[in-house]
Parts: sequence; C-alpha cells; structure tokens
Amino acid sequence: MEQTMSGKVVLVTGGTAGIGEVAARELARKGASVVIVGRNPQKTAAVVEKIKAASGNPQVDSLLGDLSLMADVRRIAAEFKQRYDRLDVLLNNAGGYFSQRQVTAEGLEYTLALNHLNYFLLTNLLLDVLAATPGARIVNVSSGAHVMARLNFDDLQNEQNYRSWTVYAQSKLMNIYFTYELARRLPAGVTVNALHPGFVATNFGLNNRGPLGWGVKISQKLFAISPEKGAETSIYLASSPEVEGVSGKYFAHSRMIQSSPVSYDQAAAGRVWEASEKLVGGLG
Repeated sequence: MEQTMSGKVVLVTGGTAGIGEVAARELARKGASVVIVGRNPQKTAAVVEKIKAASGNPQVDSLLGDLSLMADVRRIAAEFKQRYDRLDVLLNNAGGYFSQRQVTAEGLEYTLALNHLNYFLLTNLLLDVLAATPGARIVNVSSGAHVMARLNFDDLQNEQNYRSWTVYAQSKLMNIYFTYELARRLPAGVTVNALHPGFVATNFGLNNRGPLGWGVKISQKLFAISPEKGAETSIYLASSPEVEGVSGKYFAHSRMIQSSPVSYDQAAAGRVWEASEKLVGGLG
C-alpha cells in the first residue's frame, strides 16, 4: 500500500460501482481514509469489505442515502461531519442516465437532482469542513457530453420536452458551470476542478430498456474503456501534487483541456447557482 495520502480523508459519492469504486479503492491504496456513499445497505457493506481487501487499508467507511433526494444529501453531510473533522477530497461522482422522465419524491426531475443538485448541495454543506482542511480538493465528474448542451432557464426540469440525452448533457454542463462558479467563490486554500472520464464500460445507462439499453450495451462492448482507465483522471485530480493549487479547470486524460465555449459564460453560471439554490430549498 502506498502512503502518499496517509492521514487524508476522502469522500466518494457513487462509490459502490464503476469508476467511483475504482477511485475509492485506489485512493485507499494510497493510504487515505475513504468514505463511500451508497444507496443499498448490503451492496455498500460488501463494497467496503472489497475495497479493504483489495487496498490493504482497513480505513474504509460508508454513508447510506439516495443522492437524488435533497433530504438525504443533507443527512449524509451532517453524518459525515459528526464522524470526521476534516475532508481532504470530495469526489462528486454519483450520476446516471435515464431514458424516461422521472420525478423524485421531492418533486425534482431525477437527472437534474442526481447529476447536478446533489453535487451542488453536498459540496456547499461540506464547505466548512473543506475550508478547515489545508489543501482540500473538490473533484466533479462531468462529461464530454456537455459540449452539445444549452440550458433553457425557463424549463430547467425539462417538463415541456424531455429528451434523455439532451437532459443528461445539460446536467453535465451544469456540473461545469457549478465548478467554475464555485472556483470564484471558494475560500483560499480550497480548489475545485471538473473532468471528463471518457466513455467507460460500467452499469451506466444499462437500466434503460428497449433499443436504448441494447445500444448502450453494444457501444460499451465496441468502444468503451475500462472503469480502471476511466477513473484515472479522478484519481489524478484527487491525489497528484501536479494539480496542487489548480482550480476552476476542466480535465480529460489527466490533462487540462478547454470545455465548451458556452461553459465559460459567467452570467449563465451565476444563474445556474441561483436556480440551484432555490431548487434545493436553500443552503442553510
């Protein structure tokens, strides 16, 4: 086991499968105390034991909740702060792709709630402990899909015209708007960056039935990279000394690149922040 992150605490959402699980395992292997967020108690407990065994690191913990529900996000943040007094890395990784429009029990469109509002609220609720941790990092998993997205601020929940891929791309653009706006607001010493993991062979999108689900399966077999490869940029941004102090940037293949021209619109980023704060019911 490496010791490059010994003494550091890392929180990984979506850590029970795919690139989140790989990132959690590899950061544990580097010596970090890793906390994963999962929804299913049995699966989450099994993954915790799997990561402990694979990494040789017994300091692997979990928090349970549905990150599409803002009440659960608030509870998870509170429980984390009850257990830990520092947070060196927050890896916002949880997300999904849904072919049909769904609404959460709180009345929020599911893709928006899970892919963006979860990042927004959890990060803001943990800002105090991040600010109290020297060199703390926030890492937001976005997607290259954002390049085709534009936002309709009159219909952020896509009630009028739900197109699954468009909605997914919009949520990933919001991840980047959030990252850039957060970088302008963060206290000194805390950094935030976003990334594109690549087209990764995971369970992503496989919950969709019909032609779409089959299309995802076939595409993954033909073109997708492994979860290990897909997690590399997340691990790099969470642990590499090369990006110490770097903030408000977008990465792919562990290299800084440009996001879409639209994503640099500061006025739009500010509007996303204000709309998100209203949708989650405030940051208090």
